[in-house]
Amino acid sequence: MNVDSLKLFRDIAQDRSFSKGAAVNGVSQSAASQSVQDLERQLGISLLDRGTRPLTLTDAGKLYLDMCRDVLRRRDDFQVTLDLLKSQVEGTVRVASIYSVGLSEMSQLEQEFSRRHPQAKLEVEYLRPEKVYEAVVTDRADLGLLSYPEATKSVTVRPWRDEEMVLAASPYHHLANKSEVRPEDLEGVAFIGFDEDLPIRRNIDRFLKDHHVRVNITLHFDNLQMIKEAVAHGPGVSIMPARIMEVEVAQGRLVPIPIASRELYRPVGIVHLRKKRFHRAGQAFLDLLQEPPAAWTAALSES
Repeated sequence: MNVDSLKLFRDIAQDRSFSKGAAVNGVSQSAASQSVQDLERQLGISLLDRGTRPLTLTDAGKLYLDMCRDVLRRRDDFQVTLDLLKSQVEGTVRVASIYSVGLSEMSQLEQEFSRRHPQAKLEVEYLRPEKVYEAVVTDRADLGLLSYPEATKSVTVRPWRDEEMVLAASPYHHLANKSEVRPEDLEGVAFIGFDEDLPIRRNIDRFLKDHHVRVNITLHFDNLQMIKEAVAHGPGVSIMPARIMEVEVAQGRLVPIPIASRELYRPVGIVHLRKKRFHRAGQAFLDLLQEPPAAWTAALSES
């Protein structure tokens, strides 16, 4: 007994015709007749009265038809439910991110991810860049988000975005009223830098060296938040991605000044294991990250 034979008998019984039931199921009339005969032989009882035209069901046939309908209806219900389950995204996505990706942006991403996939969960851990790599390599994180990403034998990189770097200054700094600064305007200024072991520091140092500019590094930190606070409360300036200053700019605590050469960018990428097989939730979040932000921020504002 299988689903095909159940369906064939149901259709023969409902149409009261071997030829019509056979046609609906894509088999020959003789094959349909043989199928019913085999079934009757297995059950040891007649299901159809072949002496009437059109065919009529015996009492056993009526009972068997009810069973066929019930099983096929349950099969259809099961298939619908299974399809719904397949379309649902469930599970937990583990993300390791550098701090400067932005708490507000990650919060928006989490809201949109939750809106699209309410059965899934996003766990974000903020780490130093080397710890992001470590989390990905040891499979404690499905995805890593960091600046100046580098591929390795075990980790691959997906470009995410290039962030324009600008001069960050206090509103009271003498450069704050400029519409843009030239590299030479930075000669000798008090400068709040990044720690020397960070890629962003090496990128900025290379930019200044290429333009033959020497700044006076008075302080240096390993994270953007500390640098922003130092710039907001002191006489020094810094160079950092414009997008991570949005809150402080809105508060009137920092001023972003474009750099005339427009050649400084911070690349941010997505890293994951080369042979990583993402579950549905992980793939869904990866797809969301790679969408243009306007595609999901608009949906959030409407919800």
